[in-house]
Amino acid sequence: MPASPPRPEPFAPQASGAALEDLRRRLRATRWPDAPQDAGWSLGTDLGYLRELVAYWADGFDWPAQELALARIPRFRVRLGGLGIHFAHVRAAAPAGPVLPLVLGHGWPDSFWRYVKVVPLLTDPGAHGADPADAFDVVVPDMPGYGYSDRPAGPPLDSVAVAGLWAQLMSVLGYERFGAAGGDIGSHVARYLALDHPNRVVAVHRTDAGVPLYAGDPAGLTPEERAWLRDGAAWAAAEGAYAAVHRTKPQTAAVGLGDSPAGLAAWIVEKLRAWSDCGGDIERSFTRDEILTDVTLYWLTGTIGSSMRMYRANAAIAPAQLARRVEVPSGFALFPADLLRPPRAWLERTANTVHVSEPPRGGHFAAFEEPELYAQELRDFFRPYRRAVASTAR
Repeated sequence: MPASPPRPEPFAPQASGAALEDLRRRLRATRWPDAPQDAGWSLGTDLGYLRELVAYWADGFDWPAQELALARIPRFRVRLGGLGIHFAHVRAAAPAGPVLPLVLGHGWPDSFWRYVKVVPLLTDPGAHGADPADAFDVVVPDMPGYGYSDRPAGPPLDSVAVAGLWAQLMSVLGYERFGAAGGDIGSHVARYLALDHPNRVVAVHRTDAGVPLYAGDPAGLTPEERAWLRDGAAWAAAEGAYAAVHRTKPQTAAVGLGDSPAGLAAWIVEKLRAWSDCGGDIERSFTRDEILTDVTLYWLTGTIGSSMRMYRANAAIAPAQLARRVEVPSGFALFPADLLRPPRAWLERTANTVHVSEPPRGGHFAAFEEPELYAQELRDFFRPYRRAVASTAR
């Protein structure tokens, strides 16, 4: 007798009072390090800012209210590849034409949280001053080891394997053809969706081109591409220590980050500030409640170690995989404060690039920082591909 197909079940987590009291107790008992006078953010997370944030986390932050707000987005869990996968799934509110299913991929240090602001703009554009004909059915999964998805008990999954899971997820939801978009590791996953499932992915949109890697003769690159490779190496030397830890010794860091919520906040908050278009003031891009929602998701799910281990898996992806060219129509939005902005020549070398835009504001977390700009970018890019799909899960 054939096995029954996977069946998504509604999911609405609620943290226990004991878990929240334990968190507050740990925050109040933080053993603070010293810091050189006037160090600010130059050596990592600013200690003065972190102390204020931790005090608010312990005595002012209302996690149940944030949990309730997140619960307004329909969320589910389904078993795929032996793992429980958590995802948001929101259908187009008032479609005025062909509805394009769209799977969105997050990265680190986040989860489905990255897209909570943009989901209503994509599913109900008419309610936000845009054309109702641009409505999407939106699927936002947590990668294994992130958020409310299961942590792999064995070796971590790489982006190729996650792309395979997302293809399965879209089949479970009844979507034969769909668009894919993402940033950070989610960009990597979207790339492999397009590479390994080109008959299903009608177009792919990314906010970056990944870490610059090139195994050929640099003489064959344009001057702009060679400069980009040099910039990437310089960035890795100055800013890439976190990634080296994730790739090589994630378990060592996980002990401290999984035991100390203040340490966890320090590890994540520094990246939110450095990678966003905040001009050095993190609260220009994120409110304290938004920052702590991201960090608290990591704390309550215990996923900081498993999220870091994915870097190790991705570092082992074969060079031949990294060298593959995406032939599915590809679009890129290069936000001004993102980490590494590739030149057009590189995008055309590595993908069938049909669209490149440079929005005026936004950084690495563009979907959260500038949801209106990001939503309009996706509407504009995917509009020509809507009639290539027929949603079968209405």
